[in-house]
Amino acid sequence: MEARRPLKEWLVNPNTLTLYRVGAAPAVVLLLLWPNKVFLWAAAIVFSLASITDALDGYYARRLGRVSNLGKFLDPLADKLLVATALIMLTHLGFVPGWVVCVIVGREIAVTGLRGIGAEKGVVIAAEKLGKWKTGFQIGAIIPLLIHHPYLGLNFHGIGMVLLIFAVIMTVWSGVSYFANFFALIR
Repeated sequence: MEARRPLKEWLVNPNTLTLYRVGAAPAVVLLLLWPNKVFLWAAAIVFSLASITDALDGYYARRLGRVSNLGKFLDPLADKLLVATALIMLTHLGFVPGWVVCVIVGREIAVTGLRGIGAEKGVVIAAEKLGKWKTGFQIGAIIPLLIHHPYLGLNFHGIGMVLLIFAVIMTVWSGVSYFANFFALIR
């Protein structure tokens, strides 16, 4: 009979952390079904904690030597799922213009498709630093947008919208970069 793993080992397992992010996406959706101040804060906290696991899973995967193909597949998928669901719900609530979500989600679908085509041709399109900045700006924008209401004299919605503008710029820029790199690699 296999011995049980200690709780600490299970909590620092990179794939477990990634799965937390996957599970956080529907939790954020559920919380945003009742967009009062308490549930908006709760959604922002759940989203923030899930976003922290994005850095932690990569750190533990490298530190503990647990980089896996499953993790390489799940990690970007979990990021996209968490960001897309939060943005779609923010659009549903009228907090974010729909075209912004279309640009961000459209870029994610296009780059994922591009990676699939590259994989068929034996070309690996690695994540770029620009893509990591893009994700950082998206997360940085979504958190204050989830809080939405002003607190302590801060206009959280306004802060989120400014960061979202930068996120859209980084999203388009990184998408163009992925396509340029892809076409350079297949030539």
